[in-house]
Amino acid sequence: MADLFVSYKSEDRERVAPLVAALEADGVGLWWDAHLGGGAAWRDTIEAELNAAQCVLVVWSTRSTGPEGTFVRDEATRALERGAYLPVKFDDVRPPLGFGETQALPLIGWRGDRADPRYVALLTAARAVIAGTPRPRPAAVPMAAAKSGVDRRLVIGGGVAVAAAAAGGSGWWALHRGAGAAQDSVAVLPFANLSGDPAQAYFSDGIAEELRSALTTIVRLKVAARTSSELVRSDDAQTAAHKLGVANILTGSVRRGGNTIRVKADLVDGTTGISRWSQMYDRAIGDALAIETGIAESVANALQIALGREEKLLLTLGGTTNPAARDAFLRGQAHGAKQQTEASLKEFDAAIAADPNYALARAAHAQATTIIAGTTLGGAALRVTLAEAEADARRAIALAPGLGVPLAMLGFVLENRLDLRGAAAAYASAYRATPGDAGVLRLFADFQSLIGRGDEATALFGRALALDPLRPNAQAWFGSILLRAGRVDEAIAALRQARARLPDNAAAKLSLALALIAKGGYAEARAVAATLPDGDQYRLTFDAIAAARLGDPVASDRALAELVRRYSDDSQYQIAEIRAQRGEPDLAFAAINRAWTLADPGLVDFRTDLLLAPLHADPRFAAWLAKIGFP
Repeated sequence: MADLFVSYKSEDRERVAPLVAALEADGVGLWWDAHLGGGAAWRDTIEAELNAAQCVLVVWSTRSTGPEGTFVRDEATRALERGAYLPVKFDDVRPPLGFGETQALPLIGWRGDRADPRYVALLTAARAVIAGTPRPRPAAVPMAAAKSGVDRRLVIGGGVAVAAAAAGGSGWWALHRGAGAAQDSVAVLPFANLSGDPAQAYFSDGIAEELRSALTTIVRLKVAARTSSELVRSDDAQTAAHKLGVANILTGSVRRGGNTIRVKADLVDGTTGISRWSQMYDRAIGDALAIETGIAESVANALQIALGREEKLLLTLGGTTNPAARDAFLRGQAHGAKQQTEASLKEFDAAIAADPNYALARAAHAQATTIIAGTTLGGAALRVTLAEAEADARRAIALAPGLGVPLAMLGFVLENRLDLRGAAAAYASAYRATPGDAGVLRLFADFQSLIGRGDEATALFGRALALDPLRPNAQAWFGSILLRAGRVDEAIAALRQARARLPDNAAAKLSLALALIAKGGYAEARAVAATLPDGDQYRLTFDAIAAARLGDPVASDRALAELVRRYSDDSQYQIAEIRAQRGEPDLAFAAINRAWTLADPGLVDFRTDLLLAPLHADPRFAAWLAKIGFP
């Protein structure tokens, strides 16, 4: 029996065939009636396959929605009853009555292109239904710094517990907003600080972020991410709801004085602006976690989402009732949002000292430690520090089993330790635990792109974007994912737009220079690299490559020598990129070996780094893929 059953009107067979071929090429085990043999038992065969399939892909077309589409409707009914129903539209039609609550994925005019974002979304949804995980909400999917600053992957990737805040946002990533937003969607805006001290803003913002995280554990609820929510803090509820594509807005205020805390929360209908629920809490300051849990449960009740026992437990999982620990953690989060990683690490140290069982503080500590180690250390010191970060992440998981963020942090640490199979398992577990956390989705998407799973990465990033539509650096990040997938022209277009919006964004500069080299635009790549700081590791790398490609070996040698002089062993991976581009494979692999000896986290780029493309035909490249451990 197959995992996926294709239900369609027989007259549409020629139109359905390309979709079947694409799904089979992507490894989906499916059955459709072209597999049907002769004989009188064909009805029994269809029924058996239909009942056994984990996913029933129903093709709605002009024919299947018409009077003669009885069989398709019957099969769709059976699938709907079993929770296996996955609809797709081949024509601009409305599914029959009773089948419209599940949004049909559009494939109108599709011609068999497996890179088409619409097909990628369908493939991802089918795999989710087969696996029994929540189906991704449909999202409109749009058509790396080193030791001298920050690691290329980190500047693109950002984080989960240590979020990257920025300003402004509109454009191609502004997805379906306002009208038509799912009723089970909400954004938590920053709570007003009524303490009379502007320095206390970290506390009110932190309460809102903890509420946001708690609501994210409710898998039936779509929760807008922090970055986008903070960008609309000054908007009224209706405007904010429209910009974020949600139906509800949770606002509030926090007043802290002495040993007491007053929190007011208000859930507002994003269409009418009318309050759906409001509550005031006056408690001892140590009761903040209980307040947040009460608010989260009330929001769920107001949205008619019944919480089971396990979901209620998740609302408090990973937190603390220790006021000093919470205060230090929230200060650390505030520093992290400003990219002040060392300051955030000190606060997370303080939080753990006050409450050693504070799981979220340990997870955040693991991430901050990994970021600092990846940008300042190498060799034995890097290994030791990352081992400590891994221990922190695993302790967080033991303290809060089933929570997505600690699992994602373990994936992040293992990725930097070059334990790629372990990272893949941790990220997948994080995604299963918290499929609606934008930070988890972004990290998982980034990792999937690094290990060569570009289609999955694109779909995951689309889901993250739907939850964080105003994120300013989203376009640069998406450009890097397209680049790793080998979609160079699309990547260049996205990265040019990213640079136009954020001229100083390091990620956009790095990825664009790399993309231009892959495309043969060496002079422009050199010009883009020249906008990086003088002596920057990647400026020297791109300059050495572009000069060599433009027939100036003297300038190339000069840039390479300066790279080695400034960064020595910290630049072995970049030296390998230069040697590969200069047609020096033996020297390139020697540098790769040295980077491996030093445990350089940059080796996670090895599979998809287009600068290493000249090495792909060499048998040593495949040997290194196996040695590094790409899954």
